[in-house]
Amino acid sequence: MKTHMRFFTFGLSLLVAVAAAHGQDKKTPPDPVYPEVNPSPWYEVEADWPQKPKDFKWEAMPGVAVDAEDNVWIYTRSTPAVQVYAPDGKYLFGWGGGDGAHHIKIDREGNIWTVDFAQHIVQKHKRDGTVLLTVGVTGEAAEDDKHFYMPTDVAIASNGDIFVSDGYGNQRVVHLTKDGVFVNAWGSMGTDDGKFSIPHAIAIDSKDRIYVADRNNGRVQVYNTAGELVDSWKHIVVPWGFWITANDEIWVCGSSPMAWQEKDMKKYPTAPLGCPPRDQIIMRFDTNGKVQQVYSFPKGADGKEKPGELNWVHCIALDSKGNVYLGDIQGKRVQKFLAKN
Repeated sequence: MKTHMRFFTFGLSLLVAVAAAHGQDKKTPPDPVYPEVNPSPWYEVEADWPQKPKDFKWEAMPGVAVDAEDNVWIYTRSTPAVQVYAPDGKYLFGWGGGDGAHHIKIDREGNIWTVDFAQHIVQKHKRDGTVLLTVGVTGEAAEDDKHFYMPTDVAIASNGDIFVSDGYGNQRVVHLTKDGVFVNAWGSMGTDDGKFSIPHAIAIDSKDRIYVADRNNGRVQVYNTAGELVDSWKHIVVPWGFWITANDEIWVCGSSPMAWQEKDMKKYPTAPLGCPPRDQIIMRFDTNGKVQQVYSFPKGADGKEKPGELNWVHCIALDSKGNVYLGDIQGKRVQKFLAKN
């Protein structure tokens, strides 16, 4: 028995020695060389954009839009409230004032639409600021066919009909004719499908599908022009603003889903979901709600924001080259991000 054990031990040692020698003969494979390409689009801030006049003071920046010439229209809670900049950042002109600025839109005919939540009105303007139409009653809030209560955004259908997200106060969408005559309204406070908790933005695509940023519910609800719910994109983003491209890419800015936080009653006494947000993101959807692209930005600290950081991103617009313009509330600025591929 002892003899057999000696032979077994010897044989095992020999196998180990042979294996070790064989391993020494092998060469270690070279480290992999990864192709340094960026398969996903990314964005680089243009830090010196725009050339804001020195005597202008920006406040919260809730609205941005890009016109057919790639000029950038911003809507800020300062004076002038509407400011227009060329693609290279040169200031062109401005008009208006007031501290109730929210979203701004440009319709198919080039008219400018502004939403003033403090005055409870939506207005249609010529490019020079001349008012063509006012819907809602200035300075009066109510829930009926004449009034809004802190409206947030507006979108114009292919036939010129007007759809307003009404908004911070009334939790509904209001449908009016192109002349401002009441047609219909739908929605009320709640979390069920078809209800809203801050319908914060609204947009319409080329097929007249209506997208509503149901902000506190962390979803985008999709309707037809009759007010019938046709889809709901849930658990993806806390949506703050929309931009729809000519080929119906649905862009959304906001933050990723999160739980309600304990409120800082001194800083944010009535803060809704995502205030402050834990991150800052933009997303691109197709019309079926499939996510096509996601990009995140660093979140800046209050009063210490650096170029390229966002702080309560509120609005988004894209130009013909795919460059992205983002305005934020706490950061009090609009920034241009160059599209890179």
